[in-house]
Amino acid sequence: MAGRMVAHLDMDAFYVSVELRRRPQLRGLPVIVAGSGPRSVVTTASYEARRFGVGSAMPAARARRLCPDGIYLTPDFAYYREASAEVMALVRGCADVVEVVGLDEAYIDLTGMPAPRAEMRRLALVIERETGLRCSVGIGPNKLVAKVASDAEKPRGFVVLTREQACRRFAGASFSLIPGIGPKTAERLRSLGLATIGDLVSSSAGLLEERFGPRLGAELRRRARFEDDSPVTEVRKVLSESRETTFDVDIADRGELEAVLERLTVRLCEALVSQRRRGRTVAIKVRLDDFSTHTRARTLPEPVATVERVLPVALDLLRRFGAPRPVRLLGVRVAGLQETAPEPQLSLAL
Repeated sequence: MAGRMVAHLDMDAFYVSVELRRRPQLRGLPVIVAGSGPRSVVTTASYEARRFGVGSAMPAARARRLCPDGIYLTPDFAYYREASAEVMALVRGCADVVEVVGLDEAYIDLTGMPAPRAEMRRLALVIERETGLRCSVGIGPNKLVAKVASDAEKPRGFVVLTREQACRRFAGASFSLIPGIGPKTAERLRSLGLATIGDLVSSSAGLLEERFGPRLGAELRRRARFEDDSPVTEVRKVLSESRETTFDVDIADRGELEAVLERLTVRLCEALVSQRRRGRTVAIKVRLDDFSTHTRARTLPEPVATVERVLPVALDLLRRFGAPRPVRLLGVRVAGLQETAPEPQLSLAL
């Protein structure tokens, strides 16, 4: 595998594994990390719990039906961030260019590294020895192959594939295996009579372009062939920051919704000011009790970050939307972020 080489390191059942570090008596049991509210979802589940059909992003209520005897733990993200920092410090120590993606995964540029496979095996062992956490590693000529390879033989997987090998190995897999092909796109592909990655590769370019347009149609074929030239970069450009909440009970009262929106905006703006970032677009997200999701946004002449600049816009967007049904989820977002000197923060009494 000459030329470019990329590794994708993915921690195995990360949040559960971190919990088991401080609760070793739970090892071997079906452990599920999930919120306690009636509308909470599963953050992750141990492999023992997965045998019952429990999976990430599943409603916690359904998980409890599938695995009533499971051990349910409330997420502790501050603790998970600390564990992630331990792991990523070790990852950054083994390579010059590392792209951290979330708390539990990272891309590593191995191009030009002597004995890259041996180095990645050593890194996995060091992470386990130093942190007590396990990972899976995928290696390929690009980020896409590496990402799919890392998930192929979890837990503690170590898979090295060329692009051609990836095409052969995953030809019979659903195209939803490929990052970037979400449920809606997958459904549209199935409506064309396509079911697998191999079907997508052999499909007519004209058919895809007619259904998805020339740009997306060509991109879908490229991804199905595991072609990817995106770089591994140390700096991930975050274009937006948001805060949202799902209610345990739907809210119809406008005053109560506005109070929640104010609290979310305060939390959002505290983060923006501390990060010295501003954005020109303020948006809200509203999910109604019928699960329909609505967004409203406004782009401003100048970038903003403080509560007194963001909140009036968010409130006006909410009032103009005038939710026609009870609200299940509410969120606020500032987009088009750029680093800048901070504005003085106005403290609002809540």
